[in-house]
Amino acid sequence: MTLYVLARFGLVAVVTGALVLFKVPFLVALAVGVVVALPASLFVFKGLRERVAAGLNARDEVRKAERDKLRAQLRGDEGPVTRA
Repeated sequence: MTLYVLARFGLVAVVTGALVLFKVPFLVALAVGVVVALPASLFVFKGLRERVAAGLNARDEVRKAERDKLRAQLRGDEGPVTRA
C-alpha cells in the first residue's frame, strides 16, 4: 500500500515538474498535477492497485474470521479457552 501511495505522489510530482518546465506557476502546476495524476494513476498503476486491493481483501477475511471466532467465544459456543 505504501508503494502505491508513493507511486501516486510520484506521478503528481512528475506532472507538476513537467508543467513547471513550461513556465506554469508552481501552485497552478501543482493543482493541475493533482487533478490529472489522480485519475491517470488508475490506469498507469492498475496492477499495483489490484495487488493492494487483493491484500486488503485478504486481511479483511482474516479479521472477519477472528471477529466471528471471538463472538462465538463470547456467546459460549466454543469450549473453554485455554490460557498459556
